[in-house]
Amino acid sequence: MAFDAFFLSAVLEEVRGRCTGARVEKIHQPSRDTLILHLRCREGREKLLFAANPTAPRLHLTTASPENPAEPPMFCMLLRKHLLGAKLVDITQPPMERAAAFTFDCTDEMGFPVQKRLVAELMGRTCNLYLLSPEGRILDCLRRIGLDESAKRAALPGLKYQEPEPVAKRNPAGLDFADYRDLIGKAGADVLSDRLMDELGGLSPLVCREAALYAAGSTDARVEGLNREAAAEKLALFFGEHLKHPAPYCYALPDGTPKQFAFCPIRQYGECREAESFGALLDMFYTLRDRKDAMRQKGQAVRRTVQNLCTRLTRKLALQQKELEATYDRERLRQLGDILTANLHKIVKGQTMVQCEDFYDADMKTIEIPISPVLSPQQNAAKFYKDYARMKNAEKELTKQLELGGNELHYLKSVLEELNRAQTEAELEEIRRELQEGGYLRAETGKKRVKQGKLSPMRFESTDGYPIYVGRNNRQNDELTFRLARKDDIWCHASKVHGSHVIISCGGTVPPDDTITQAAQLAAYYAETSGGQNIPVDVTPVKQVKKIPNGKPGMVIYHSYKTVIVNPYGEVVVDELNAEKKG
Repeated sequence: MAFDAFFLSAVLEEVRGRCTGARVEKIHQPSRDTLILHLRCREGREKLLFAANPTAPRLHLTTASPENPAEPPMFCMLLRKHLLGAKLVDITQPPMERAAAFTFDCTDEMGFPVQKRLVAELMGRTCNLYLLSPEGRILDCLRRIGLDESAKRAALPGLKYQEPEPVAKRNPAGLDFADYRDLIGKAGADVLSDRLMDELGGLSPLVCREAALYAAGSTDARVEGLNREAAAEKLALFFGEHLKHPAPYCYALPDGTPKQFAFCPIRQYGECREAESFGALLDMFYTLRDRKDAMRQKGQAVRRTVQNLCTRLTRKLALQQKELEATYDRERLRQLGDILTANLHKIVKGQTMVQCEDFYDADMKTIEIPISPVLSPQQNAAKFYKDYARMKNAEKELTKQLELGGNELHYLKSVLEELNRAQTEAELEEIRRELQEGGYLRAETGKKRVKQGKLSPMRFESTDGYPIYVGRNNRQNDELTFRLARKDDIWCHASKVHGSHVIISCGGTVPPDDTITQAAQLAAYYAETSGGQNIPVDVTPVKQVKKIPNGKPGMVIYHSYKTVIVNPYGEVVVDELNAEKKG
């Protein structure tokens, strides 16, 4: 992520264009670090978000509506007292700094016009929001910092607000070709991107690597050996273009998850896309990230339970496999019983060992057979036969238990995959109910859960107009394949891995190859292999798919099928299918 000073400059320019002259209608503080101003602008209403979170500081226009606490925090109440009805008249930013000051026309307690400032400092661990009086004193701030603490600047009501120390580095917006040529020629870091980071202010490491890639063809290009003239010319062109005309660019992973953003194209990771605005870009990036984090936290207890079950079951299967391997030598027990039966006359009660000729050995070697001194000769021989029979029965039972345990482990791992894909509380609730019905989770008592509506499978439409349905979890996979699908529909599933059942609803016709390919892409995307490439997907008519007798939900067998190889790119799938999720 590159929320650096120049990215903030672009965001502020967007805010100026839409919000200058706006009046503050509402102020909310949905969390400790997040503040939202509701503004009434000339062309409608806007929401301005301030996030003074050290791990994700940002400031931008948003369309999100997070839930607010029942009781507003004290800082929120103070802002309402001073800023409700105020008019936003100016937005400024210190050079090359991740900070911004919003100036409002207000009235004081006596009704006289005054100006107050809301200052946002978005600099990592020192993130803070300050409300300043007309004289520049701190009325209050989001994080108070005492005078006796080790911080360079105290932040307490009544103190004079101190501006951040000016950035000592050079401003890339004011440099030209000769400046970049001198920068490359002077002493400094060996790697060009590091040299840029050390010399220029207001830039993130991501943007410096992009500049090095554009100027020298590599993010790790070394200064030594560079053509100074050519590299300086490209650096001047790169910064001259993107600092004057910034645009919101975003790079996403193959599954569609946003990974990086910047005010310039992000070419070092491959193809990137341009968003419609800086606010929309940050909304998409952080809303998706926050939703995934929230879902991960909500499903953490269930995930931990299933992971523990998988660990215990894996350990149990290893012990059973070891016991099974011990039964493979049981034939020798029967042979020893035969040898002992043939030599009963040699046994004297009280012996612990008897020597006999091994007539199962070609050389008739003499062997020593351990016996129990408290048993009769006949009982010792019978014990070997009994142990042989026990081992023989154990092999059958252990083989059966290993098969059942392997199927159960396969099922539990498929539930883990479902938890990783779950995007809504309704999907998590279905997984909980599935585990409760299977006896893996105890049904909650006392607290009455809100009844969730039945969740439908995801529905897509191929470019040829064929409906394609995708199961969200094991229970939906069963219902989709064995209740909703016709026998002549097409069934797809990623080969030999956990994933969703995908059904092409054919309506008695033969779907075109493009539709089958797109359905296979969905099957590969909604499987544990979704991050890979060239994924094999099995395709067969629904009538060839059979449920395993007494098997867990979603577990099936099929024998007649064909396999196609596809790339499960989420963006490609969505673009090609014009996906419409109805769940």
